Order: sequence, then C-alpha cells, then structure tokens
Amino acid sequence: MKTALVFSRGIRNTPHLSAFLPDYDLKKPTPPQTVIGWGYKPTADKARAFAAAHNLPYTALEDGFLRSLGLGVEGYPPLSLIIDDIGIYYHTAQPSRLEQLIMQADRLPAELSTQAETAMRLIVGNRLSKYNHAADFAETDASKRPSEKPIVLLIDQTAGDMAVKYGGADEHTFQTMFQTALQENPQAEIWIKTHPDVLSGKRKGYLTHIAQQENIRLLAEDIHPISLLQQTDKVYCVTSQMGFEALLCGKPVTTFGLPWYAGWGVCDDRHPDIAKLEQSGRRTGRTLTQLFAAAYLQYSRYINPNTGQSGTIFDVIGYLARARHLNEYLRGNLYCIGVSLWKRAVIKPFFNVPACRLHFVPTADKMLKIKLPPDARLLAWGGGKETVIRLAEQLNLPLLRMEDGFIRSVGLGSNLVPPLSLVIDDMGIYFDPARPSRLEHILQHRHFDEHDRETAQNLQRELIEANISKYNVGRTETTQRPSEKRILLVPGQVEDDASIRLGAPEICRNLDLLRTVRERNPDAYIIYKPHPDVVSGNRIGAVPPEECARYADQTAAETDILTCLQHADEVHTMTSLTGFEALLRGKAVHCYGQPFYSGWGLTGDEHPLPRRTRKLELWQLIAGTLLHYPLYIHPDNQTMTDAATAAAILKKMKAIRQNGIQKRSWFGKRRMKLCYLWSSLKSAKRHR
Repeated sequence: MKTALVFSRGIRNTPHLSAFLPDYDLKKPTPPQTVIGWGYKPTADKARAFAAAHNLPYTALEDGFLRSLGLGVEGYPPLSLIIDDIGIYYHTAQPSRLEQLIMQADRLPAELSTQAETAMRLIVGNRLSKYNHAADFAETDASKRPSEKPIVLLIDQTAGDMAVKYGGADEHTFQTMFQTALQENPQAEIWIKTHPDVLSGKRKGYLTHIAQQENIRLLAEDIHPISLLQQTDKVYCVTSQMGFEALLCGKPVTTFGLPWYAGWGVCDDRHPDIAKLEQSGRRTGRTLTQLFAAAYLQYSRYINPNTGQSGTIFDVIGYLARARHLNEYLRGNLYCIGVSLWKRAVIKPFFNVPACRLHFVPTADKMLKIKLPPDARLLAWGGGKETVIRLAEQLNLPLLRMEDGFIRSVGLGSNLVPPLSLVIDDMGIYFDPARPSRLEHILQHRHFDEHDRETAQNLQRELIEANISKYNVGRTETTQRPSEKRILLVPGQVEDDASIRLGAPEICRNLDLLRTVRERNPDAYIIYKPHPDVVSGNRIGAVPPEECARYADQTAAETDILTCLQHADEVHTMTSLTGFEALLRGKAVHCYGQPFYSGWGLTGDEHPLPRRTRKLELWQLIAGTLLHYPLYIHPDNQTMTDAATAAAILKKMKAIRQNGIQKRSWFGKRRMKLCYLWSSLKSAKRHR
C-alpha cells in the first residue's frame, strides 16, 4: 500500500474514497510515496508542484466515463474514478496509463473481451453516459424526421475544457471541423450540439457564433447523449467523449483533435499529429472492443452504489439503469397534498432525483391557487383521499399513488418506523384490483430475463434464510410442529385497510374469514395470527378471544409471522401480504379476496380477475414484485439502493433490535419523529 499525500479537501471528502483507492494509504501520508491531485486542472497545480519539488510521482484522479445519475456540482458523488500514475487520458501530448493498457489490449483475455461486449451492449441498450439526468431526445422516432436527408452531428465543447487544451485543439480546430462537415455533406442536415450554459451566457462555446446559418440546427437543450447519437447518421467531434459514445452506437466518427480513442483505427482521424503518434509507436490498430475494455474495465474503478464497497462496471450499469428509469418516471413537478411533516421526511429521499421537483401543499384549497406548470402531477398516499382524487379530476392532472413497499422495516409503520422501500404507481395501486396497477402491468407484460431469474432466486433464498418479512416484528423462533393434522395459517388483517376495502368483495372481517376456513376445513389444525398493528392497539380488527378459541386451535399474537409459516401447509387469507411470503416459502395459498399475487396460476382463487391472463413462475412474480416495482432507500445515506441490499440491512437490524419494538410510548413516538425528521433534513441539505 502506497502512502499518498492529498492537498485537495474535495478529494478527501469524496464518498467511498477508500473503496476506490484500497491500494493507497491516505491516513499516514508522511513520508509520502506519491502525491494525488485532480487531473491536470489548475486546481491540481499545487499538488503537481509539490510532487515535482520533492521528486515524487504525481497520481491523477478523474471522474470515470460512467460517473453518476446527476451532476457533481449538484451533489451527486462519482460511481467510477480513474487513477492514472503516468499521465491522464485527455493529455495526449504525453503517455498515460490508459494508452499503455490499450497497447497491451491485443493480448486481452477472452473473458475480459466477453465482459466488454456485454457492457457495451448494456450501456447502449440502457442509454447510459457519463451523466444521466438529461431527458431523451424528443425526436426518437425516425419517422418524425423533418426530411429524408442524412443527419450529421457536430459536437461543440466549452471554452476552457481541459480535453480541448490537452487534446491538441483550439478555436481554429472547431472552425475547420465545421467547414469540413459542410463541404463533405452538402445534402445533409447539420446539427450542432452545444452546452445549455453556452446559450444562457454562462459559458462560451466554439461553434455558437458560426452556427446561425441556414440548415444548421443548434441543439442547446440538455439532451441525453446516447438518445441523440442514435438519431444521427454521422458524427464530427474534436475531443469530446461523445465521439467514443457515438462509436458504441455504431456511428462513423471523424475526429479533429487528439482524444484518447483517436489513432487506433476506429475513427476517421484528421489531426496532423496522428501520424506522429503512429510513427512513435504510441498508436497502432485496435478494435472498439479492445478500446472499451482498456478504458472502461481496466482503467476505470467502480464502487457498488448499493453498498459503497468496491464494485464492477456491471454494478454501476445496473444501478444507473434503475436510477435513470426512476428519473424519467418521476420527471416533472409533483404536488403532494396534506402530508404530515413526519411523512414528508420519510418520503423525500425516494424522490431525490435530478428531474423531479417535489412540492408539499397543505390543503386542496391551497393547491387551487397555484399556477401549475404543464408537467404537473398529483401525488397521493395509498388509494388517495377522496378530496385529492376529486382535485385531480377537477384540474385534469395525472395522479401518482405511493405506498410502503413489501420489504419495509424492522418495526411497524404505525409506530413511526421509517420504511426502506416505497412503491410509486402511475396507473393505480397494487392493492386495488378495480383498475390495473403498474405492478399488474409489469407482471402481465414484462419480459423477464435470465438476470431477473438469478437475482430473484438469490433474493428469495436470502429472505428465507434470514427470516425477513415486511415488518419483522415479534419473536422469531424455531418450534416443533404443533399437530400432525393439516395445518392452516389464517393471517388477520387491519379491517379498515384499503386492501380489504378494495380487494375483498365478500369476506372482509377477520372473524368471518376464520369462521369460513373452519367450516370448510373441520378437521384441520388452524393457527390464527392477528395483525401486529391490531395487537399493538394502533388499528382495528381484533377478534374476541372466545371467538378465536371457537374457530382456531392456536392464536399466535406475539409470534413472528414467519415462525407461524414454518409449519403451515396452507395459508388462507383475504388479501394479506402473508400469502405472498408463503408463496416464497413453497406453501399453498388460498385467496378469498383479490391480492396482487392472485390470478397468476400460483394460488387458489375465490374471485379470479379476468385481466390477469398470464401464467407466471414464482421467480417471475418475485422479480416483478420485489425487483421492478418498489424503490429502496439506504437508511444511512438516504440514497437509492436495491432489494438485496435492503434485505441485508434488515437482517442486521433484526440482529441488533432482536425482534424490534412493537409499541412505543407517546413520548417515544414524538422523539422518533423529531430524530428522523432532523436526519432527513440533514440528508436533504447534503444532496442539494
């Protein structure tokens, strides 16, 4: 491990820095073996001067090519970093570690080549770039093109860009590129992509002032690069990384500067120094796959965004794909009416993506006084209060609904334990069978692939082994089978819960369910498990003890639901999530209502839904329900995570809390509110 001296406070404050630099000791920098600075920017001059004065090597850091969802200036930390102990990739006047890796890429192992091809396909397929906050290009349908002319894209850059300075280019280079593109493509539409800050006057571009010509289209809006590149036929650039992304999209690229990917035979390179690089032995023929493997797999380092530990490019690709989907899903202005300060603090982290602007409005009357933007939508909890539903209809606004996820917490929501997961539904909500929900749409229509299968089966195994359920309350214990008879588990529910009101057309009371199950199964051994919220006294649905004794052989009020499931042969339920948890554990389930997991060929259904025509395998139900429908938030940093990490967190929480807290005092609840609200406010301040 090398001792490293770091002058920059910004570098030291980089989240997960030790995971990026496990081979560097930053805590004991004396005597230093290297000096670390941020690239070759002016801010690193002090570090470079110190290294030169003390005859120490200089190690350059830079953001990786798959950096983050949002911009660094907006608080989004890097998910990939570049560490170069020779030079830096954009400084072509001198060698770099990337250049050496590319020169050695002709001996690329077959496994690494396969990984590169897979990663390239996933990056283009998921439209991923360095930053991923921007909206897709609006004209994604080729049929909407204004003419049949080919489209030639010129990529402008901002003045002061280090890649221009150290890439052998200047203003004249951009002018040459512009004139060449016009001459070589007289029948084409010429598009110029510039930075939004250029037209706003905040920064200067190279092509803005000469682009005001006939047939020149200036694109200054913040467009996601891959979506734009996919609509073009040819790309001209100087040193922009978009040039390499154009190659990934299969577009012919002409370069006029000296970007890191020039001179290897994959582009049409026009810079006069290309020949010198080839003659000096610093450039030779390489394939696009070899370039990608060197730059993205060997040169770049990654963290697993879900855990903060060292990771792979595939960890980052998977995370950014989910984050980008969420960013587009929530894009626009969302108005949430009548939500308490406590619940505001709970839900805010789930909407912390660049494109979402979340507003809390005290009442519907206040909402009527707001001048709404065109992208306004309403956001409601659960099925939505009647006033919010009527308001959405009155204002002709789309309505999003949100609810706790299925892997939630260690402790009850009614005891003010914050959730690790939330579902946000733009079609309905999963517990209302009267209309399709986003979950139902996923289960009915989504193509589940092998990655889904592997991830779902791994998650299923982890949930079973760790005894994880939704709330994880009660005593988890191993017990002997209470009877040799067929054992039926009847889970009680909160009787005024929306899933009962909306999804239980006939039997909607715990006592009626218990009585029906006994009447139909007179010889069975029945275990009745009251709902934890009912036991805690927070919600309604209690069955008198004498009625429990009449119809059930055992009442398990304090026992964890998963302990009850250990010995159950069947679960009989109205709409309880216990039915889904039973399916995960291979139990037979009979539904007297219409829960989200019924109607897919995995349960016995009293009231099947004609809309649900697809027959699912269990892993597909798990993938749709736990992987693709909910959002997960890490409780420590309030950032997006995945189902596997959420399960691991709950496993640790269960061990620490030892079955959690079932009931808090009035003072305890208020203290919990204040603590979590303060934590949430601090987190929101960090991410602004």
